[in-house]
Amino acid sequence: MDDFDLDDFLPFRLAVLAGQVSREFSARYHERFGIGRQEWRVVAHLANAGPSSVREIHQQVDMDKSRVSRAASRLEASGHVRKEEHPTDGRLVRLSLTPSGEAMMTELSAMADAYQSELLARLGDRAEAFSAGLSLLGDAMG
Repeated sequence: MDDFDLDDFLPFRLAVLAGQVSREFSARYHERFGIGRQEWRVVAHLANAGPSSVREIHQQVDMDKSRVSRAASRLEASGHVRKEEHPTDGRLVRLSLTPSGEAMMTELSAMADAYQSELLARLGDRAEAFSAGLSLLGDAMG
């Protein structure tokens, strides 16, 4: 075998780190609201972008359309999302947050801010360099 070391391969390390950070944060909002990562992504997108189709959410949150649709159905059943006919394309459904979803997102936003502050504190003096390194990925991150 050649000198390839998976533990030194940056894409692998970033993927592992992203998974760890995502699981840690998702445990917090799951405990509080009973939602998973898919629901979090849908709610966060709707809070940020406003009413959106499944297709639009799929394009922005890196999730299969079927997963977006299932997450939206669970959020609709729990009263956090409403589905309406899309105003310009009858084949699409437009999703939006209900007042309950907006209230949940207000709390989720505070949780996300607190978690980010915690992560930055863990990074300490390296936080600025880490954030600068992430900015190199700017085009890939939307």
